[in-house]
Amino acid sequence: LPSDAGFTANIAIDGEYRPDAATLPEIADESVEHLTRALTSVTVTGRREAGSVDAPGLTQTLAFSASVGGVSRDLVQSQVYLSMADISDSGKRAVIRLVLTSTASQYPAVLDDFRDLVRTVRPRSGATS
Repeated sequence: LPSDAGFTANIAIDGEYRPDAATLPEIADESVEHLTRALTSVTVTGRREAGSVDAPGLTQTLAFSASVGGVSRDLVQSQVYLSMADISDSGKRAVIRLVLTSTASQYPAVLDDFRDLVRTVRPRSGATS
């Protein structure tokens, strides 16, 4: 997909060990708070829980404006949170976050590809050498 007046849609993946009892909605709220510190206005336009009890997930969509190349752009961010428990100790978990950021006009064209990517993320079972 070509850039939109200097902004290229992108995907970022990160994760962290979360030994605390924070729920996925609370972790998603932390992301909103973090963005709000960097931007003047962030709006949560959608949020839904997904997955199962064994593999919970949460998706949220954010809308905000940011300066890109000195020009204000309306951006959309789709964030997916996946909680993965340690198979040996369910009290240990990692939370994986996948983030798509695009301009509002690019968003419909890239969302399905992002969803396809998210569907491929799952824990790997078995030991490797």
